[in-house]
Amino acid sequence: MKIDLTRLLTCLLVPLSVGAVSGVISGRGMDGFDSMVKPSLSPPGWLFPIVWTILFILMGIASYLVLTSGADRKDVIRAFAFYSAQLFFNFFWSIIFFNLEWYLFAFIWLVVLLVLIVVTAVLFYRISKPAGLIMLPYIAWVSFAGYLNLAIYLLNR
Repeated sequence: MKIDLTRLLTCLLVPLSVGAVSGVISGRGMDGFDSMVKPSLSPPGWLFPIVWTILFILMGIASYLVLTSGADRKDVIRAFAFYSAQLFFNFFWSIIFFNLEWYLFAFIWLVVLLVLIVVTAVLFYRISKPAGLIMLPYIAWVSFAGYLNLAIYLLNR
C-alpha cells in the first residue's frame, strides 16, 4: 500500500491542532492544578503533554487508515462523525476542567468522551483492525484521566 503523504499529514494535523489549541487555551488554568490535592497515582505534570502528543499522533494514524481503507463511504462517514464528536469533547474537556474548574461536570463530560472514543474505536476496528487497535491506548489514558478527574473533584471540594 502506497502512503498518501498529504492525507497522512492532514490526518495527523487535525488531532494535533485540536490538542494544541485546547492546550494553549487551558494552559493558564494549569497554575491552579499544581496546588490541588491529587490522588496517589497522579503522574507528574510534565508527562501529560508527552502522552497527549503521542495519543493525538495515534489518532491521526488511525483516522488515516480508516480514510484510505477503501471501505464503504457510508461506514467511513459514520466512523468520522464519531471521531469528530470525540475530538470536540476532547477539545473542551481541558477547558472545562482547568479554566472553569467545574470538576464534577468535567468528569461527566469525560465519561461522554470515553463512550464516544469507544464507539469510534469499534467503528474504526470494523473498517481497519489496526486503526481500531491503535485507539486502545487512548481509551486506557482517558479511563485513567477519569479516575484522576473524579479523585480531584472528591479531594478538593
